[in-house]
Amino acid sequence: MNIIPEIAAREADIVAWRHAIHAHPELAYEEHRTADLVAERLNAWGLDVHRGLATTGVVGTIVNGDGPVIGLRADMDALPIHEANEFDYKSRHDGKMHACGHDGHTAMLLGAAQYLAESREFEGTIRFIFQPAEEAARGARVMMDEGLFEMFPVEAVFGMHNWPGLDIGRFAMRPGPMMASLDCFDITITGHGTHGALPHHGVDPVMVAAQVVSAVQTIVSRNADPLRAAVISVTKIHGGDAHNIIPGEVTLGGGIRCFENDMRSLLKTRLVEVVEGVCASLGASGQVEFGTEYPAVINRSEAIALSAEVATEIVGAANVEADSDPVLGSEDFAFMLEEIPGCYIFIGNGAGEGNCMIHNPGYDFNDAAAVVGATYWVRLAQAYLSRPFG
Repeated sequence: MNIIPEIAAREADIVAWRHAIHAHPELAYEEHRTADLVAERLNAWGLDVHRGLATTGVVGTIVNGDGPVIGLRADMDALPIHEANEFDYKSRHDGKMHACGHDGHTAMLLGAAQYLAESREFEGTIRFIFQPAEEAARGARVMMDEGLFEMFPVEAVFGMHNWPGLDIGRFAMRPGPMMASLDCFDITITGHGTHGALPHHGVDPVMVAAQVVSAVQTIVSRNADPLRAAVISVTKIHGGDAHNIIPGEVTLGGGIRCFENDMRSLLKTRLVEVVEGVCASLGASGQVEFGTEYPAVINRSEAIALSAEVATEIVGAANVEADSDPVLGSEDFAFMLEEIPGCYIFIGNGAGEGNCMIHNPGYDFNDAAAVVGATYWVRLAQAYLSRPFG
């Protein structure tokens, strides 16, 4: 691999930043310690640093002559998961961990910022965007609503995520839809509580909820075109407090994911119709409320072409999937791509035995990816600033 020698020589520093962040995970809009670490490093390297967008966001800027302006984004927040790992830098905070690799994303972008600040091997402006609250908390949208791109305008913006199952030294990307939209929903089913031995005196919302969960799965299987990817998952269900009491209410929650806006509208409409219809048929009432909403991640073809070219220079053409399969996971970087041209790609986090998927209590970002990602950020910034797309 064609890793920048100066970055390779500082691998231990990049890993140390990552471990420090991993040991002290912070949830959405609480990333104060992480933001302190980021800002202190950026200030030490002479960047112009702004703090406070979306509470804990950090933006560092390097200006080196006239030229285009590029934005590079990393996310900083952790997840509400209790870590199962036992290494020295495991989470110090019960119920919180970096189970998605945002610690690695932050460290890689810091590594790139240090190199670019010291080398100045570019002409133009680079914005390093360290974003809070990516995990279903709309941190990107909040930063934008508070003036991110008005205060720090960019002509293109790029994001990157580690991907378990993809070997170290490999990249995956595609033009067009890369990740799905997300519409979170909560369902309240109201029945009539009664004694568990006398169900005929009430309306059992637990039984109704079971029917709703089954019926919701028919929306994708029977209302959506089988050639268009979509998924509806019910991920939580709560109701009842005792073995001998049928409760009066049960709540469900989950998410809808797809790639096209017309499909998104269809699935949301049918969810409401199915829930209300099933509940009414069984003597209960059902109400659907939609919460967090993310658009699909749509990559610009010009940006993907540039990213593929840069990645190929680093790891070779055989290790770059330039038309990989899309993923039904979601990412709030989509908000940035709605307004600014750019793209979002995956970097390999390792495959084979011992590697688990993100959002798992046994997950850990693979430190071997750190210098690969930092090198990619540097070469991408240099490439875009020397030949920006329109």
